Amino acid sequence: MKKSVYSILRGKFLISDDSFKNWRIIIFISFLAVIMIASSHSADNKVHEIAKLANEVKELRSAFVDGRSKLMRLKMESSIINKVAEKGIQISEIPPTKIKVVGSEK
Repeated sequence: MKKSVYSILRGKFLISDDSFKNWRIIIFISFLAVIMIASSHSADNKVHEIAKLANEVKELRSAFVDGRSKLMRLKMESSIINKVAEKGIQISEIPPTKIKVVGSEK
């Protein structure tokens, strides 16, 4: 047991006569490790991008809600009355009347 552990630590399995199959396995495992690391980095980048876009969506949504509330305040009748009063226009006390046009038949 001690000799086998010592031979592994010295790397005899890499330089022995049948080491070609060991090298193939080592290269294959190294290739898989590189692919796994690249995949992990790609996934991390996508997670960061998703988080950044989610924050941007929250900011845009709050800006939209803020703009919509400002618009609702500007559309209120009292704010319109105040705006036109500054220009000297007053609200009519007489309600509008409906005009009926009677068409002539030919």
